[in-house]
Amino acid sequence: MRASNHLIGLLNFLTFLLSLPILGGGIWLSSRANTTDCLRFLQWPLIIIGVAIMVVSLAGFAGACYRNTFLMWLYLFVMFFIIAALIGFIIFAYAVTDKGSGRVLLNRNYLDYYLEDYSGWLEKRVASDSYWGKISSCIRDSKVCSKMGRTVGGAPETADMFYLRKLSPVESGCCKPPTECGYVYVNETLWNPGGGLVGTNPDCTLWSNDQEQLCYQCNSCKAGVLASLKKSWRKVSVINIVVMIILVIFYVIAYAAFRNNRRIDNEEPFGEARMTKAQPSRIQL
Repeated sequence: MRASNHLIGLLNFLTFLLSLPILGGGIWLSSRANTTDCLRFLQWPLIIIGVAIMVVSLAGFAGACYRNTFLMWLYLFVMFFIIAALIGFIIFAYAVTDKGSGRVLLNRNYLDYYLEDYSGWLEKRVASDSYWGKISSCIRDSKVCSKMGRTVGGAPETADMFYLRKLSPVESGCCKPPTECGYVYVNETLWNPGGGLVGTNPDCTLWSNDQEQLCYQCNSCKAGVLASLKKSWRKVSVINIVVMIILVIFYVIAYAAFRNNRRIDNEEPFGEARMTKAQPSRIQL
């Protein structure tokens, strides 16, 4: 009995530790929601799941230490639904970020992003007027475009140097015009029209050298945000998958140990068949 309780207590302590990367992932998404991704949504379910695992594991740990059957039952019951919620979260995160990626460009080290490459619930949410107004304001306030500036010997970097940079999706989509528009590079956020007509992409006419406008209303900016969200959510989901697998293993072991405790409490000899106990022999020798 004591060994089983120690095992359950150890598993609950390890489960408590496993809640930390989930909670950390939610906090990391929250920090990106305030600076880069600018979409405050997915981090809250993750933070809630992390806190729930932390609280329930402490309850299970206390139940194992004090042999409190109610707390141990509560741990097993609630943890089942927490694991189910975590699995649902992982499936949802992959489902809504399934489509879309940047397009490779000739003689460019960065990618261009197009809204038509994305679809589904997340694309509609980001592209809607009610949400995009808040998202574009967040990007503008984060100064992500103004932070792109680099100087070489006191002068802005040349176009060839800029073309070799690896830009983030938001930097590529929101801080410069699409490459197909044919604008001529002056500096990172200043581009002049080329000698001919601009491309047919509607974003070509939406681009502005006004540092408060740039391409914040462009579809390429919305696509850049979607690509950034996809990258962030996929990183967190990989951690969640590893944690979920370990949680399931711990849950199965804890349940088996708890069943063993119940068997001992009921004075059921280990390995004795229930049928033999339910129908004992009438002949006693």
